[in-house]
Amino acid sequence: MTNSLLWTPLVFGLLGLVVPRRLAGWWATLGTAATLGLAIALLVGFDSGAAGLQDTVDVNWIPGLGVDYSLGVDGLNLFLIALTTVLWTAGTAFAAFREQERPHLFFLMMLLGETATLGAFLAQDLLLFVLFFDLMLVPFYFLFGAWGSDREDGPTAAAATLKMIVYTLIGSLLMLVAAIATAIIAADGGQISFSIAELAQQPLGEGSQRWIFWFFAAAFLVKMPAFLLHGWMPDAYRAAPLPVLAVFSGVLAKVGAYGFLRVVLPLFPDATVEFQEVVLVIALASILYGSVMAFTQTNVRLVAGYSSVAQLGFITAGIFALSADGADGAVLQMVNHGLVVAPLLVIVAILAERSGTEDLTKMGGMAMRAPVLAALFLIVTLATLAMPGSANFVGEFYILNGLFDSKIVFAFVAISGVAMSAYYALRLYQRTMHNRRPDGIESREIGWRDGIVLVPLVLCILGLALYPQLILSRTDKSVARSVAATAGGRLGGPPKTQARTKGESPLPCASGDACSVFWEAPPAAPSRRGSSQ
Repeated sequence: MTNSLLWTPLVFGLLGLVVPRRLAGWWATLGTAATLGLAIALLVGFDSGAAGLQDTVDVNWIPGLGVDYSLGVDGLNLFLIALTTVLWTAGTAFAAFREQERPHLFFLMMLLGETATLGAFLAQDLLLFVLFFDLMLVPFYFLFGAWGSDREDGPTAAAATLKMIVYTLIGSLLMLVAAIATAIIAADGGQISFSIAELAQQPLGEGSQRWIFWFFAAAFLVKMPAFLLHGWMPDAYRAAPLPVLAVFSGVLAKVGAYGFLRVVLPLFPDATVEFQEVVLVIALASILYGSVMAFTQTNVRLVAGYSSVAQLGFITAGIFALSADGADGAVLQMVNHGLVVAPLLVIVAILAERSGTEDLTKMGGMAMRAPVLAALFLIVTLATLAMPGSANFVGEFYILNGLFDSKIVFAFVAISGVAMSAYYALRLYQRTMHNRRPDGIESREIGWRDGIVLVPLVLCILGLALYPQLILSRTDKSVARSVAATAGGRLGGPPKTQARTKGESPLPCASGDACSVFWEAPPAAPSRRGSSQ
């Protein structure tokens, strides 16, 4: 099923080149809906009690170089795959309801982007992961550059796209070098393999881990983006078509965070522990900087953009708390953020169409004759600020709990980001919905076409708020395996076999075989959800 899931969007995109122009958008939407159906089937069939990868595909692709076409699903990527298919269906449908220039090429690029993103999440071979990671740049280069908007007070769409590509391509090239070096050094003159599971069983020396860690970290932090590496974001967000930006911000940023859990922690555990505090400083800087910038911006796109910088900072902090709670919260928050930022950008598009501007100071009074739109926007706003009762609150609680267990000072600083998110989220809602309505601003209820896109996303937010355990119960074992690899570095001792709970057998590897390289948890580790570490 993973093969079908991966290639269905691209097949629909290629076949869509021959359908009539007026049907191109609907054909693409059908392709994303079919992919969503496959993802739902994968989710329903997932065995949360089983260890290791499921629905695997493993074929020798380039045997001489040790490169396999290896795909698989586990708790780390299951819900990120589902998130990708949900948001791509919504974004494609939203674009299909509007006139697009050169629709055949536009929707081909959209569907190619979905295949590349799914490939990055599904890949279990390091070089295959890098290839899909780089392939994601291609469709978005064209979508941003060819279908983006030039700004009178900023660079052209082409210039903004070039800036984005330069940043991300440099990171991608560093990652390619690091991936090749990892396989060659691990082979030590023997047979080269890029299998992530096999490389995790052959950890590199500390000296090699240090520089390779930063090569991967640079690629992932640029993609997210993180503080100091976000220079491409403001111009690209202002230039991008909003349906494209919804999937870009909702999904692609998560590939970087996912890469830390899938690649960096298991393959470079010593370097992860050594540079833990450095990355946490970057994460906290992203939280504070993104939050401050979000409540000082007047462009509604940039409010969403800088809030994403802050939220991805929270996710990074959860991962580098190096605790099971923090990483559980990070995975949950990846899904939460995608489900929140995509409808937020859809609402931004609706508001911009009705007001003729994206300037927050020139909007207002939209809720006067649009109570349903205002109610949907309010739900998204409350989720953004992590209102108690929302899944975002649960995710941030897990992240902060993990930080308090490992780095309490960082946790206190991160809490300030929670307070600031309330300000910028409520400011955005208040100024667009309930301020005095300026002359020339049209206030009317949401139409059925936009409702078809927006309402299901809001229902996903509400559903996850009612039952966040849907994700947590299925990610826990995979997250524990990823974090466990760093436990030996924290203890400073030799590798030991680690049992997840008292009386339980050692955690299995991703390949399904028993592991011999997991470490004991710190003796003072607190209980989590009733079981001792």
